[in-house]
Amino acid sequence: MPQLPVIDGFEFARSGSRQSGDCAAKDFRRLLGALYAPEGTIHYELQGLPQELGRPALRLSVTGRLQLICQRCLGPLQFELRSATQLLLFAEDAELAAVPIEAEGPERIVASRDMSVLDLVEDEVLLAVPYAPRHEQCTTRDGHAPDAPQRPFAGLRALLGGKH
Repeated sequence: MPQLPVIDGFEFARSGSRQSGDCAAKDFRRLLGALYAPEGTIHYELQGLPQELGRPALRLSVTGRLQLICQRCLGPLQFELRSATQLLLFAEDAELAAVPIEAEGPERIVASRDMSVLDLVEDEVLLAVPYAPRHEQCTTRDGHAPDAPQRPFAGLRALLGGKH
């Protein structure tokens, strides 16, 4: 697994630093279970914001194409990843808990001097991927459309010799 840099969150934000790069989808251990194939590259852009809503913050954008598992047919599903978020930085949990949560507001995290960029990117990817991805229209493994009436006992008649 490649090591993305570790940043000092507050210093990165205060200095308005910028960083971007690419990560292989296979490098995200927590994402692997949702992938049909561990292929694809995720591009990230991280920018420090000295004062966002009166606090140091980070702006993180991730883009890429992933091959997820369709939860209907269990086949490959191409997913276009495009997500951006702002992360307000707090020094400790107590400080973070003192600020009221806003449903539509930016995300809030406890920052440190050794924040893994890979973990930040992976968290954002996991939040952007649908919980149960599905094709708009797909067929099941036996080739039937999911809308077709299911007859789980249809073969039973043949086994019983055609009796009703």
